[in-house]
Order: sequence, then C-alpha cells, then structure tokens
Amino acid sequence: MQIDKLRGRELDQLFNAILSLKDLDECYEFFDDLCTINEIQSLAQRLEVARMLRNGYTYHKIETETGASTATISRVKRCLNYGNDGYKMTLERIKEEEPVEEK
Repeated sequence: MQIDKLRGRELDQLFNAILSLKDLDECYEFFDDLCTINEIQSLAQRLEVARMLRNGYTYHKIETETGASTATISRVKRCLNYGNDGYKMTLERIKEEEPVEEK
C-alpha cells in the first residue's frame, strides 16, 4: 500500500473530515474549500474512468467521453487490476446510481 507511507495524523484528520460529511451539499461545500476546481474534476474523472473500465468500455470511448488521457486511463486500470480494490469497493456501493448507457 503506497498510502501507508503517508499515513499519519494529518491524513487521518483529512479522512475523518471526509467521513464526517453527511450529504452531497456538505461534500460540495467541503471540497470547494479544500480543492481547486481542476483537482475536484480530476478526482471525479478518475472515478468515472474506473466505472467505464469496469463496465468494459474501450480506451477510445473512455477518452472521448471523459477527456481523460490514455496515461490516466492506464493508471486507473492498473489500480483496478493490482490496487487495493478501493475503486471496486466504492463503485459497488454506488452501483444503483450508475446511469445506463450504450457501450
């Protein structure tokens, strides 16, 4: 786990702050203060890339739909295949909310 190298009081505080958020409005408020628009969009883009990879979309379709670079898509794919299953766990939990679309 790469994140173990970062583990400490400050990161625990950040994750506990995120866990304390109660709804989407609180998330929008917190992340708007915490991150730049580009940082928030990058995080959202990676999650969407993971969802699309998991659902069998091609790199070309993902690139076209999300604007993600092939490097980003490859990195997310590597995490899906060899990571800590964070994407898998989270995507499974929000699966009911996924839009139905054509591949």
